[in-house]
Amino acid sequence: MQRQQQLSAWISGLYPDTDFLLAPASADASFRRYFRATFPDGATRIVMDAPPQHEDCRPFLHVGKLFEDAGAHVPHVYAQDLEQGFLLLSDLGNTTYLQALESGNAGKLYGEATDALIKIQLASKPDQLPPYDEALLRRELNLFPEWYLGKHLGVTLSEKQSHDLERAFKAILANNLAQPCVYVHRDYHSRNLMLVPDNNPGVIDFQDAVYGPITYDLASLFKDAYIQWEENEVMDWLIRYWEKARKAGLPVNEDFGEFYRDYEMMGVQRHIKVLGIFARLYHRDGKDGYLKDIPLVFEYLHRACARYIDLKPLLNLLDELHPNDVQEGYSF
Repeated sequence: MQRQQQLSAWISGLYPDTDFLLAPASADASFRRYFRATFPDGATRIVMDAPPQHEDCRPFLHVGKLFEDAGAHVPHVYAQDLEQGFLLLSDLGNTTYLQALESGNAGKLYGEATDALIKIQLASKPDQLPPYDEALLRRELNLFPEWYLGKHLGVTLSEKQSHDLERAFKAILANNLAQPCVYVHRDYHSRNLMLVPDNNPGVIDFQDAVYGPITYDLASLFKDAYIQWEENEVMDWLIRYWEKARKAGLPVNEDFGEFYRDYEMMGVQRHIKVLGIFARLYHRDGKDGYLKDIPLVFEYLHRACARYIDLKPLLNLLDELHPNDVQEGYSF
């Protein structure tokens, strides 16, 4: 309550002669909270509340400027108070892609999402964001044995299982680290893309962006933990991205089969991490809302492992620990 009073006082200082209404807009998995300020003329602004002892607004400001300069539609920053942890931002509305997507508009919305992604990727420079290096990729993979296998399934791996998992991790990392690098949002999916009237989509929650593998954000977008599409549709959208990316001069693999394999291996890294994160959110943070999303993430992981010989050890481990009947799809 005291925090909200500080927030109101800050906005009053920015607009001393104007009344406004402050209402909760959303929250996320961190300590950040968002409020919507509505003014008498109907104009709205979003206020980010990021307590400085828990959150650092500077990465948000830095990445936001990089993406905005690239032509992506991110929240514009009107005012900031880093000491208090307050930002005043443009309002991208209430409608996420997750709420808006349906079979009739998916092709158009995903096309606009990949157009925006290409703008961001084309602006990439190697010295602007933290590298998505082996240490970070490995740290993310290690969430899986610790939180998903250990805490969630209650499994202690045998020596052979640990060896098999390590073999798979090395194969995944070798592929990921060999890919060309661009700016990577890291959570470019249906909950972080907003349906907006112009320059769609609005892009949010980008403060953890890094410089890393070019297929990562595509894996976030099309292997989305919160919504699933038929594989033939996803294949079509991926081909359309790949054609646009090649035409724009981005360093995607010239062979679509190899590009698709890179995308799949990146998705495997991401889903191993996500299973660990969802388990940690429940067991450490008491947030059970993500448990319902685990089966889809597991299905993506299993399907990809079934397609590639390098991932056979991981496939065997998944089947030993978690038997299911996921069918194979495309193979390259």
